[in-house]
Amino acid sequence: MLSAVLDTNVLVSGLLSDYGNPARIIDAFKEGQFCLCYCGEILAEYRDVLYREKLGLNVKDVEDLLDEVCRVGLSVISTESDIILSDEDDRVFYDTAQESGAFLVTGNKKHFPAESFIVTPADFLKTLKSETA
Repeated sequence: MLSAVLDTNVLVSGLLSDYGNPARIIDAFKEGQFCLCYCGEILAEYRDVLYREKLGLNVKDVEDLLDEVCRVGLSVISTESDIILSDEDDRVFYDTAQESGAFLVTGNKKHFPAESFIVTPADFLKTLKSETA
């Protein structure tokens, strides 16, 4: 089974609109099509960002998603890498994906080095489709 670390921007986009690739990724996670990997720091960021009033996300949708992440996701303990990133806040996503051998799915590939495991939502869905076909 494929595994993925989802950058917070993917969850925000997927919860803001029922259409588009991020929403399809959230649906695929809920349907058990891939394993979502996370760590405590990622979960804390999800909570911090997704509950921001200015985003206007439905609180029940956020709670349901976070409950599902904790219930069926894979909690990973990763070691900090020494890779240079343009935004240090992204390190935890990179390190967790590296540690778990998962894809890192992000809408901001430019924040990360050009590595094959770092993919856009569209690319992840193509890979997921080919794995489940």
